[in-house]
Amino acid sequence: MSGPSVRNVADLLTRTVARHSDRPALVTDTTTTTWAEVDAAVSRFASGLQRRGVGVGDPVALVLPTSEEFVVAYLGTLRAGGVAVPLNTEYTAGELARLVGRTGAVAVVAGAPGLVAVRQAVAGIADALTDDPGPEVRPVPWVVVTGDAMQDEVAYADVAADDGLPVPHERGGEDVAVMLFTSGSSADPRAALLSHRALVSNLDQLMAIEPAPVTSDDVMLAVLPLFHVYGLNTVLGQAIVSGASMVLAPRFDAEGTLRTIVEHGVTIVPAAPPMLVAWSEREDVAESLARVRYLASGAAPLPVAVIEHLTETTGVPIHQGYGLTEAAPVVSTTLMSPTLKPGSVGRPLSGTEVMLVDESGEPVDEGDPGEVVVRGPNLFSGYWPGDVEGPDPDGWWRTGDVAYVDADGDLFLVDRIKDLVIVNGFNVYPREVEEVLLEHPAIAQAAVLPVPDRRTGEAVKAVVAPEPGATVTEQEVHDFCRTRLARFKRPTYVDVVESLPRTATGKIAKGRLRDLAVREADKRRAGLT
Repeated sequence: MSGPSVRNVADLLTRTVARHSDRPALVTDTTTTTWAEVDAAVSRFASGLQRRGVGVGDPVALVLPTSEEFVVAYLGTLRAGGVAVPLNTEYTAGELARLVGRTGAVAVVAGAPGLVAVRQAVAGIADALTDDPGPEVRPVPWVVVTGDAMQDEVAYADVAADDGLPVPHERGGEDVAVMLFTSGSSADPRAALLSHRALVSNLDQLMAIEPAPVTSDDVMLAVLPLFHVYGLNTVLGQAIVSGASMVLAPRFDAEGTLRTIVEHGVTIVPAAPPMLVAWSEREDVAESLARVRYLASGAAPLPVAVIEHLTETTGVPIHQGYGLTEAAPVVSTTLMSPTLKPGSVGRPLSGTEVMLVDESGEPVDEGDPGEVVVRGPNLFSGYWPGDVEGPDPDGWWRTGDVAYVDADGDLFLVDRIKDLVIVNGFNVYPREVEEVLLEHPAIAQAAVLPVPDRRTGEAVKAVVAPEPGATVTEQEVHDFCRTRLARFKRPTYVDVVESLPRTATGKIAKGRLRDLAVREADKRRAGLT
């Protein structure tokens, strides 16, 4: 556990180096970097940022895949006193321009994939921010690239080769460490402000579990994107705190990733449901996971049938958890439960309180479902801009998720109040996609909703109606979205109808569309369509 002396997340690395300096920290197919070497690289990068003008509290955007460069840039930004802004490498140039500009990032660290979009985003940042909320003065950020730098760019290698030491600062504790974009309760994606206190507290809570979920003898697979809170704090954070080794895999491939697990002796596999679904269909999964202590599933629901099949086939336990970006991220886990129950997300971490309430905020009767309300030291400070909609004065935060607790005290999620689609653990807000669809000259009406998907948990479905006298095809809709939305936000399914059903007040009746979509998804799973 961190202890009172740890104020800044980067201090966790300093403490780990004191205990495990020569142990492997980051492992790839061609390189092995010790914790001492990571620490030295982080200090060089932090100094390089400071020498180039990154000041205390300045945001630095990270558009990087899961890699050593991400780890060094993330921790280096925090050690320099900056604020890390991890962004999805699949964002389009327009999305990046809005998000980078909105945070007032002074620098962007980028590499393939995503570099082309970053360059376009920086060039068009002023046009993208018309009437957009954010700081009054928004600088045009300078770009650090992991490959060959163009004019007006800085090579990552030059920043990482700085020969000085970072200038000391007092940033930590309640100061913001990370800005992670999520949808919150608004249609407009906003950044959840995660303090050093929130991130360190969640790691303390995880490491307080007995027996310890991760030790210095473990080898963790890091294939989840580090720009997502699951990979950032649950995977990378736990590796730093425990001194475990992290095997870096920039992308998931069902066969190749299993081979990586075998070759590097991986003992813990943090996973998203699509990974486990893909492995459940492979005959070599049991042999490949022979040395794995447990699989950890999070970010989205995992079908019970997959849990039962994989557990029976491999004998490896699958632990599930419930978390949110705003909770840094873990709220509950089956690692806290004496018995694994398929479908359960376990019990709250020590120090985290969970209450189920009705619409008026009153606790529900025992056994009844209610909205999950959370309180704990791991909660975020609010959303940017303005630190708004964070925990209430008593420290409680309404998640928008609906769950029930069984007689043993285990939590089961049943629904969501917020009208989000969660694709591979990433939030997609329907209104954002609908607004893009309505930019199409032939589309008059659009509704976006979640549908069950075996591989991604949920998928985006769009139902569109054309303008009078116009026509639009499913393929045209897919082509239109391809250059305007990140891949995970694009509709997987498109229906073209004459008109959308509406309620008596004129609103689109999404409930009727959702019921129809679920029935169609059930038919797809049964092979009837």
